[in-house]
Amino acid sequence: MSAPRKSTLVVANATIANASGRRSGHVLVADGVIADVLDASAPVPDADRVIDASGRIVIPGGVDGHCHIAQVTGGWRTTDDYATTTLAALAGGTTTVMDFGIPAGPEESPLAAAEAKIAMIAEARCDVGLHASVIDWDDSVPAQLRSLAERGIRSVKLYTTNRGTTMATRDTILKVFEEMTRIDGLSYVHAEHDEIIVASTDRQAATGRIDIRQLGVTRPELAEEASVREVIALAEYIGAPVYFVHQSTPGAVDLVTEARGRGLPVYSETCPHYIALNSEVYDGPLPEFYACCPPMRDRKTMEALRSRLLTGDVDAMSSDHSAYDLGQKRARADDIRFMPHGLPGVETRLPVSFTHMVAEDLTGLENFVSVFAAEPARLNGLDGKGAVEAGRDADLVVIDPGHQAAVDGSALHMGTDFSPFEGMALRGWPQTVIAAGRVVVDSDGVHDPGPVGRFLQQRPFSTIPGRDPVEVAG
Repeated sequence: MSAPRKSTLVVANATIANASGRRSGHVLVADGVIADVLDASAPVPDADRVIDASGRIVIPGGVDGHCHIAQVTGGWRTTDDYATTTLAALAGGTTTVMDFGIPAGPEESPLAAAEAKIAMIAEARCDVGLHASVIDWDDSVPAQLRSLAERGIRSVKLYTTNRGTTMATRDTILKVFEEMTRIDGLSYVHAEHDEIIVASTDRQAATGRIDIRQLGVTRPELAEEASVREVIALAEYIGAPVYFVHQSTPGAVDLVTEARGRGLPVYSETCPHYIALNSEVYDGPLPEFYACCPPMRDRKTMEALRSRLLTGDVDAMSSDHSAYDLGQKRARADDIRFMPHGLPGVETRLPVSFTHMVAEDLTGLENFVSVFAAEPARLNGLDGKGAVEAGRDADLVVIDPGHQAAVDGSALHMGTDFSPFEGMALRGWPQTVIAAGRVVVDSDGVHDPGPVGRFLQQRPFSTIPGRDPVEVAG
């Protein structure tokens, strides 16, 4: 009988947390895959490297379903590239990101935009999936969506606002929903009611005060919730699965929850900034740090949204990462109609979410794992991701739940010069990160693995397995 194969890496004596529960044990890694998960009573196997995780938690590597990398929108381009942002993702415990192929203008087709991003993935440090995007409908779009599905891109993003740049009309949205059901895919929707936003913005501009401090006035909660209602109606008519990005109000989440209760395949995502920050930031000395759409809401709304997250009504926590720098933000902070909106956050998604979701006694840990890794992997049809179990990719994050540190934007890796969470004391910073079996973060710092990231193909939506049961706070 031949000797058993020696594992290349063991994470030993850990509390292993999945969305479905936790256990104590050892994780064995070989050839970039989790070879086995052993009970804590078993001896620690021999390995080329053993990481003692006593007193710490091991979770699956994060899956960030909503990142904008090297994004061009309305004349602005983010300051990052694939090498920068995917290394920052690894530094923050995210081992898989999903980017968008959004046409930069009317001359670029959805297929061309996606193919341009696929080419960029050659520089990625972590695994990457891709969403397509449709802005304008024409007779070529169905064939383009079929071609994208053949390439493994089975999700598409639609904007209900931002006229003149990324907005799709309701007619276009309806037609895309029809085509996405035919190719067995998922539609992502940025839902804000454009007519309400334009009217609110015009009214505010007439007062002569249209700077960044007025962002919340021009994009009210009503605009988000009205758009969610409309999109759900369109999705129900077609029977299309829809994923709502960056929901910022409890009312928006409740609309999705109610629709899903009626059997509709609709899903809710929020972002760390909407559960950690509120509209008071626009009254402070640096309001440009917080220019994003939707904007931060008032404290009561923020707390109610956080409550929905803690009780399991939100499916995914994504960063909506957009790496503009302060020079770009400040260039037109005098007029929110022309300044770039979006926040850097791929590297801070883990500690912000962990801090606000997991109590010191680790209540809420499984729900955190669900929105941080398991559900983004499942809903996006990414095989091998989202759980610490044999046969999955060896993407692991070791966390010391008792460690706390303040955000220092200058020490982050996102290719920009600020963080909206600057100075905030957070728990859950990754101590060790393993991606595809490689240790990329440890006590010696962040280790660039080089351009080893893979382009991940999505499985058809109808073949996605069911959701694991998740324990949430009572």
